[in-house]
Amino acid sequence: MRIDENGSWRAFRHRNFRILFAANAVSNIGTWAQRIAQDWLVLQLTHSGTYLGLVTALQFTPVLFLSLHGGALADRFDKQKFLIGTNLAGGLSATILGFLITTHHIKLWHVFLLAFLLGVSNAVDAPVRQSFVAEVVGHNDVGNAVSLNSANFNAGRLIGPGISGAMIAAFGTGPSFLLNGGSYFMVILSLLYLRKSEFYLLPRRPGVANVREGLRYVKARPDLYVVMIVIFFMATFGLNFQIFNALAATKVFHRGAMSFGLLGTYVAIGSFSGAIASAQLERFRRTMFVVYGALIFGTSIIVLAFMPTYTAYAVWLPFCGFTALTTLISANSLMQVNSDPAVRGRVMGIYLLVFLGGAPLGSPLIGWTAEKVGVRPTLAGCGLITVFAALFAYQRYRHKVEVPSDFSVDVVLPPPYEDKS
Repeated sequence: MRIDENGSWRAFRHRNFRILFAANAVSNIGTWAQRIAQDWLVLQLTHSGTYLGLVTALQFTPVLFLSLHGGALADRFDKQKFLIGTNLAGGLSATILGFLITTHHIKLWHVFLLAFLLGVSNAVDAPVRQSFVAEVVGHNDVGNAVSLNSANFNAGRLIGPGISGAMIAAFGTGPSFLLNGGSYFMVILSLLYLRKSEFYLLPRRPGVANVREGLRYVKARPDLYVVMIVIFFMATFGLNFQIFNALAATKVFHRGAMSFGLLGTYVAIGSFSGAIASAQLERFRRTMFVVYGALIFGTSIIVLAFMPTYTAYAVWLPFCGFTALTTLISANSLMQVNSDPAVRGRVMGIYLLVFLGGAPLGSPLIGWTAEKVGVRPTLAGCGLITVFAALFAYQRYRHKVEVPSDFSVDVVLPPPYEDKS
């Protein structure tokens, strides 16, 4: 089948992308299966929303300290080899946790420790993996590849929670962790099978890839840092579906593991639809599009907080997922396409720090507030914070986000990038 060079599937023209896409499809199912199992395991062990927030915070705390350095490493070293190492660490973490559960030796501190170690691996992996996309498909197809990868990730979200809920109901949480552990090793095999001759590589300039250089670059780019401001509040307070759904399923609607897992699938229906739609929306990707998307998403979370029944809550979740993903894909694409290839790894490290770094603050706060104030007021408050952040960005920066054609910034860059595609 011939793929249109300007079509919505054009990233599939690249053999290396096709191989990674297939392996990531399995890995994403495993990732979402573990997320559901981990939340359910913590609730089984503690019956506490506060502990649920704490384990989420531990998993994302390493982002605060390592994502910037991960971005610098992405600009300095061989990304393929680096990703093999981070996937090996993630696979071992999930497999050990699954083994402890199935042998009935699991303790809460095991969950905390291994969630933290997985967070360390992910904090370094994420900026490298994000910037690796450009090496796999070339600069011209980055935006399309981001959309397709997001569709892949959310197809995993569509399938993984339901599988995990069924496995938890039948066998407990252990098999979900083992499934995820195995999926990491499939990604390692796919990375080993890639052809280096088909990479779109930049010559690496000598010296150390400086984190400060990346920060200075972003500070000079209002089209990038306005997106980061909005995404920080959206991600820290609005994008907590796992916590929202776990607390709503157990404390508001008094449902079991299967119903909790299905809520993740309902989110994924909307997220997957948003990812597919985003492949058609590349021409609309502007900074203000992200601001408008965050405003609509925050409003959808406020509405979710007042859904009276489990069915109504579940029916509304796809819209929340749709608005979240169209906004996030636009933000991610803008970061990668609009930043110079020589500093793209560091830009993505900063972006991922903003995107994930608020979780250590937001997750425990959301869990604690849900226990003290109630689940519904907590959801509504998270939506309001997202709405106010989007309104602030619109009011303050709407006339400052266009980058002039003669834009330049005091960052030392290598010769201009030439795409082979």
